[in-house]
Amino acid sequence: MDLQIVMTTEQLEAAKQIRQHVFVEEQGVLLADEFDDHDVLDAPCVHVLIYYQQQPAGTGRWRTVDGTAKLERICLLPEYRQYGLGRILIQGLEQQAIAEGLRHFQLHGQSQAAPFYEKLGYRIFSAEFLEDGIPHVWMIREVGE
Repeated sequence: MDLQIVMTTEQLEAAKQIRQHVFVEEQGVLLADEFDDHDVLDAPCVHVLIYYQQQPAGTGRWRTVDGTAKLERICLLPEYRQYGLGRILIQGLEQQAIAEGLRHFQLHGQSQAAPFYEKLGYRIFSAEFLEDGIPHVWMIREVGE
């Protein structure tokens, strides 16, 4: 298992392909809704890829929003969901944000994934809402200084 910051066009394309498979093909999110202005190498965010046996297995990104690190677009390909990569992916995103001085985290987690995030210290901070037609909750986490 290896977590890498996306630095090349090839890595960014791999991340986008994973997101297209999971969010668009598997979950039915509209292609136009999945990708945004942050999906370029020089965007004000950090994209990561997690590898399993040298294969891109998942991705996520974080960006600063209102003084917090907002974790976004977190997903794993179905065949890699049983190896604990999700926890490593979230912890890696958080560690990068902590290195930039951030201690507060937020994310819009799919409601079905809320128990996973709660195990990692996140707490639900909103009523359920729809995002791209999928039930979500806003979740937050703070880490000590």
